[in-house]
Amino acid sequence: MSPKITAEIARLPDLRVADLQERYEQVFGEECRSRNKQYLIRRIAWRLQANEEGGLSASTLKKAEELAVDAETRVTAPRQNSTKNVEVVNAKPSAFVDWDPRLPPPGNMVERQYKGKMIRVVVLQEGFEYEGQRYRSLSAIAKAVSGTHTNGFLFFRLGRRA
Repeated sequence: MSPKITAEIARLPDLRVADLQERYEQVFGEECRSRNKQYLIRRIAWRLQANEEGGLSASTLKKAEELAVDAETRVTAPRQNSTKNVEVVNAKPSAFVDWDPRLPPPGNMVERQYKGKMIRVVVLQEGFEYEGQRYRSLSAIAKAVSGTHTNGFLFFRLGRRA
């Protein structure tokens, strides 16, 4: 890298945020929407270095944009102790299937006789429905029915995991 670019990058931390925003707009050719000083310093330094050394080719940039459009976006962090396989279906963000093998497929019912009353729960893609109300877990339904905290799989007498 040339001494001129090295010196300019070294001076970036001494600039005010307004000056960094102005330099960002010069270097990137677009409006700067950030007021985060560290972010601006890093982005400007990266662009100056990329311009000096050639940056990415047009075909590489195009491929990166295509990949970004098709990329799966994780909404929640992965579980720490999860050993289950994750399956991608239909290439949509909600397409990760982590289905418990003890449950029937969505659209089916789970039934149980409890104190003379038949409890019928519809299995949904995300959660369960009991008496017109949605629940996130079978345990929540078991509590609503019995009034006590109970494991939903045990309450509905569903088998062990495979």
